[in-house]
Amino acid sequence: MFSFIVVFLITYALFSISGVLFPTDLTYYKTLKKPSWNPPAKLFGIAWGILYALISASVAIVYTKTDGFQEAAASYVLLLLINYLANQAFTFIEFKLKDRRLAFLDTAIVAITTFLLINATIPYSKLAAWLLIPYLLWSCFATVLAWSIYQLNKDAKHSV
Repeated sequence: MFSFIVVFLITYALFSISGVLFPTDLTYYKTLKKPSWNPPAKLFGIAWGILYALISASVAIVYTKTDGFQEAAASYVLLLLINYLANQAFTFIEFKLKDRRLAFLDTAIVAITTFLLINATIPYSKLAAWLLIPYLLWSCFATVLAWSIYQLNKDAKHSV
């Protein structure tokens, strides 16, 4: 149980770090045209906080079931790493680079690797795989939203 808690906390901290390193530029975000179905800005922080907890629980379950990832397939670890890096890259791309096209591509990578990660998780724990379903749904939603924002703003002068 101790290793589960430690891995959960480390994973949660790692997934949360980009929000600290690259905070949302609300001034910039408010200037963007957004679709009518765009959620309120406050919802994003709440959703990601919950999703990071679910991701962390999933990773901690797999970690404990695979003797510290010793028995995990390299594909699981690689998918987790790619997904993590793409997830972390979003706030930098969107709010520092202000590159909405690349932000859309990044969200698509997160969604695709989340789907693949769910499939790679199933052999270790069906519960751990199910915990990633909300992440997949939100990532797919985020991809459609990022595409919509890109399309609505691609001719704007702050567009990259």
